[in-house]
Amino acid sequence: MSFFIRLFAVIRFESVIHEFDPYFNFRTTRFLSREGYYEFWNWFDEGSWYPLGRVIGQTLYPGLMTTSYLIFHALHFFGIMIDIKDVCVFLAPLFSGCAAMASYLFTKEVTGRSEAGLLGAVFLGIAPSYLSRSVAGSYDNEGVAIFALVFSFYVFVKAIHTGTMLWGMLAALAYFYMVSAWGGYVFITNTVSIYMVAMTLLGRVTGRHFVVFCTWYIIGTMLCLNIPFVNFQAVTSSEHMASHGVFLMLLAYMASQYLRDLIPREGIKFLVRVLVVGVVGAFLLLFSYLTITGKSRWSGRSMTLLDPTYASKYIPIIASVSEHQPTTWSAYILDLHILILLAPIGLLVCFKHMTDGMVFAGLYGILSVYFSGVMIRLMLVLAPAAAVLAAIGLSWLLSAFVTYAKSPTALQKAKLKAKGSRAGASLSSFMSFGEAPTGNMSRTLALLGLGFLLYCTVKYVAHCTWTSSVAYSHPSIVLAHRGRDGARHIQDDFREAYYWLRQNTYPRSRIMSWWDYGYQITTMGNRTVLVDNNTWNNTHIATVGLAWASKEEDAYPILLKHDVDYVLVVFGGVARYQSDDINKFLWMIRIASGVYPRVQEADFMSPTTRGYSVGKDASQTMINSLMYKCCYYRFAEISRGFDYARNSEIGKKDVTFKHLEEAFTSQNWIVRIYKVLKPPNRGTKLKSRSSD
Repeated sequence: MSFFIRLFAVIRFESVIHEFDPYFNFRTTRFLSREGYYEFWNWFDEGSWYPLGRVIGQTLYPGLMTTSYLIFHALHFFGIMIDIKDVCVFLAPLFSGCAAMASYLFTKEVTGRSEAGLLGAVFLGIAPSYLSRSVAGSYDNEGVAIFALVFSFYVFVKAIHTGTMLWGMLAALAYFYMVSAWGGYVFITNTVSIYMVAMTLLGRVTGRHFVVFCTWYIIGTMLCLNIPFVNFQAVTSSEHMASHGVFLMLLAYMASQYLRDLIPREGIKFLVRVLVVGVVGAFLLLFSYLTITGKSRWSGRSMTLLDPTYASKYIPIIASVSEHQPTTWSAYILDLHILILLAPIGLLVCFKHMTDGMVFAGLYGILSVYFSGVMIRLMLVLAPAAAVLAAIGLSWLLSAFVTYAKSPTALQKAKLKAKGSRAGASLSSFMSFGEAPTGNMSRTLALLGLGFLLYCTVKYVAHCTWTSSVAYSHPSIVLAHRGRDGARHIQDDFREAYYWLRQNTYPRSRIMSWWDYGYQITTMGNRTVLVDNNTWNNTHIATVGLAWASKEEDAYPILLKHDVDYVLVVFGGVARYQSDDINKFLWMIRIASGVYPRVQEADFMSPTTRGYSVGKDASQTMINSLMYKCCYYRFAEISRGFDYARNSEIGKKDVTFKHLEEAFTSQNWIVRIYKVLKPPNRGTKLKSRSSD
């Protein structure tokens, strides 16, 4: 069920990669499958971030590519000849089934009930929030990382229950796979650390916890050092400091427990206080020193999680990404459905019956709720927690209703009591989270409760299927909509434009576009770009933003300095495409102003309404910008100057160029490409690279 519910995109369109980031993952996986690991680790990519380039093998999480590479060669070994693209397209649906099985194991380990585990598997396997990043063609890190996250938690809880170093080592290996797959591994690091602190404060830490955490921490940290993109950040970064501090705290605490029998009772309390408080205080002083001196830094995304306003104030490039915006209530309802009602019940059950596993599941749920509220992307982290807690809550409700619905008669109770009440013990086992319920409830009311829960779960399956079909199975590279007559229309402008670039431009041509489209241009257009979705160099992106925000005369030297041959804009004024560059233009201005103060957002606002406008009340700075001219050149010829994406008539219709000329406009005017004219040399105009 988890696999097939994710195939709508392939059935309706074709086997194609979705979105933006997955195209980089696909390109690197294809290179790995063709060239091997040695070339992959040492690959210097000249096709991106011109003229800087990028060392690919040292600046990514290789878990996704490695998984696809191993599956690809395993299939070929057994004679199943499949293209690497199809492996990438169907990898996320395959791992969604693995994530469902991991959810079953985790829930069963926490509760001790197979029934709760099955509910957890169903809830996570088709959860809309998880569907959004794991449909066929969504070849992103989260496709395998959610499985790694849930499986890591399962193995860690299993290790806590057994208290063996073997399971602690297996937990470290599962954690290592998560580290190799996604930067969200720091959530595991800090969740485990917070859990150990909570168990210490509750007075529930035993030798089992100490052995497992130390094994997990030492082996896991050593393995992190072998991921080039992480490397010594596992020791120095602020995101890992909690695990270091908890390790030292546990050492001090267990040392005090060991010395308890060797020192008189009068001095043991003082010794515990000195050891624990002293170690924690020393660590906090060291952490403060490293942070103040800059030797240990918080990443921008991590600071945004701690302070939701941080990115909007200091790092607009992070705030500009739609998946970094705060989560709305409607998103919770769409992505969780009945889980938002059942998960709180499960949370109450966890803290009512505080076993080691229950406490872990409860803390996981609380932390994931907070982080999902700060950043909508982290709904992916909440989905497994909500599925597990909802499974616990629903299992508890079902156990209660079934107990009342199947309550034995007085005669049966007497017989059971006379026989030692073996069946009576079975009756209590219906409530595996605690003792059998007390009080009276009619059998009819219990059956109605069971019927209502069945109705809710059936509606959940229907909602998830609808969400997958309607909301999350439309590849952004191929647009589709229905006309007034109900006919389905396909807009394939992106692939049309990239095909034109690949076929009609010089192979070494440099393309300037906003960073959103960098991965797609490099992969599908096979051309060099100035910036892409990696966003590692804020100054370079700000320079591109400066060029778009400047007049053509001022932008032209910037284009020449960076050897730009073509500029590409995405424009939705004709096709009613809302996510175009005009709507993103304010973020380009804000990012550019952080590096180049002469670019001010206020200059692009309407002088009459003081708002963002492209109409007749638009500012002259807006109208004269390169972005405005590239979008609205010849626009009045086909629409009389009316922008259907913004429902307004543009302010300037007779747009002309001096240093650029139109090279290509897609069928629906969504992608427009302009050629940068080269300056004459000694009175003779140079040939362009494309003509060469």
